[in-house]
Amino acid sequence: MGVEAHATNERVTGRRWTVRLDPVGRGRADVRVSCSRPACAAQVLPSAADGRTAAIAHLKAHLRAGPAPRPSAQCACRAEECHTHIRPAGPRERPVPWRCGGAVVLAVITDREGRWWQVLECCSRCAAAHPTAKVVATAPAAEAPAQARADGFRADAPAPATPGGPAATTPTFSAISPHFSHSATAAATGTAVPQQASGPRSSAPRSAPRSARPTRKRPPRGRIAQRLVPHDLRPVALRDELTELGELFRAYQARTEPDLAVLADLHARKAEAFNAWAEVTADTGLRLDARRAEQAAATARLQHLHRIGQAPDGEGPAVVRLLTAPAQWNHARAVLAHVAENAPLPGAEARLLVLMVTLRTAQSGVGNLVGQDIKGLPLQDPEHLVGQLVESGWLGISGTVEELIASRPESPTRISVPSLTPDEDDPGPFTFGRKLRPKLSGWAQRVVGEKKLRKGKTGADVRLLALALATGADGEGRLGPGGEGIGLDALASWCAVDPGDLSDLVDRLTAADWLAEADVTGTLLTGRLTERVLPLGCPLT
Repeated sequence: MGVEAHATNERVTGRRWTVRLDPVGRGRADVRVSCSRPACAAQVLPSAADGRTAAIAHLKAHLRAGPAPRPSAQCACRAEECHTHIRPAGPRERPVPWRCGGAVVLAVITDREGRWWQVLECCSRCAAAHPTAKVVATAPAAEAPAQARADGFRADAPAPATPGGPAATTPTFSAISPHFSHSATAAATGTAVPQQASGPRSSAPRSAPRSARPTRKRPPRGRIAQRLVPHDLRPVALRDELTELGELFRAYQARTEPDLAVLADLHARKAEAFNAWAEVTADTGLRLDARRAEQAAATARLQHLHRIGQAPDGEGPAVVRLLTAPAQWNHARAVLAHVAENAPLPGAEARLLVLMVTLRTAQSGVGNLVGQDIKGLPLQDPEHLVGQLVESGWLGISGTVEELIASRPESPTRISVPSLTPDEDDPGPFTFGRKLRPKLSGWAQRVVGEKKLRKGKTGADVRLLALALATGADGEGRLGPGGEGIGLDALASWCAVDPGDLSDLVDRLTAADWLAEADVTGTLLTGRLTERVLPLGCPLT
């Protein structure tokens, strides 16, 4: 006991340092690369790609210049009470108090987004508990002087001999670029077991020495949800199912495009397998993981049904919406809110025109417009209104206002909105991609130009109200969160009318078969959208 305690006290804490990649400021493209080692100064790079390249190069430089892992080092994570330590595989394996087991290694751990890289000097079993750990180098089994140079261990250095077998080899890593992966080790070759001679009086040994026996390899252990699957788990079918599920989850994470139907099936299989695992081991944590997997499967399946326009559990006919995903609905609401706050001219007609032009130029600040796009809107004097937007500086056109009104689809007019044009300091007010912009523009045109609204010759204020209600109802068409209604002040502000005029606008939408069961109280508008216009809705989530 005294010798063991003395040896433990002489252990040194393993090395640990981190290289990080952080944004310099909100809305800026440049990034900062920093290292936790005191002598390293931070660097500022113009883009995330350049920063990631510099961070990896900085980390590799440390690995080349730093000493190899020390066999006597204590786990760096164990020094901070790391909870990823795993128990020994069997009762015969008793870990020493300063690490779980296995040789000391130098491991690199990173996050999935590539924002930080951490180097740990720890035991191999601790490294295996981290799902993203990559072993750079392994310490020799016996105490031996390590080369603290960029080339790591020397392959030509003499290795200590082991009795009854070949000399132990020392692992190496390249001096040009360290390997961020587990290096394959040469398989130990053992001496063949001599055969017993025939006859009862043979003096040949009945078995070979222990050191000369071939090593019995255990089957590889699977990993799922940061858990190691025991190699002796029974039944074998459960062990194989857990191992296969771990591989399928990792393969799914490597996909370039998500598939929610596949993800839901994987979570369902995981829930069933973890329930069976919990029955075998009586582990409460496994039961909780199984319950979370069931919830994840239900959520992924519901999201998949929403994306393809199907009703959950076969309940009634599905609503095939023009905008299909919750992210698209939120972007549509963001555009309406931006126009309400930044419209350069007062009035419902000006706001409707600003909305349609904003949707044409939202991505890059420039776009094309033809005369029919403007003449199709309920505007009393479109030329005068376009001229006012040009004079205010909010809108820029390549020609005159008359040429814009007279332009045809084969020769559209180039327009620009300076406030929407991104630059290095301001990426713009919207975050959706280039492919979504025409979908949002087409959705707004379908709502504004809806057949019964056109036949009823409704004005710009009625059509603005139709847009507001389309984005302010739930999945069943009920107005407001939980069907509790929408505030009259917010609707009046968006439609650029007095709150007292909303009753007339609501009546006109009801006559156009847009609204049903509408009721205007002192502060709220309640009711629901008719089934006819539900495909144009952006449900509240």
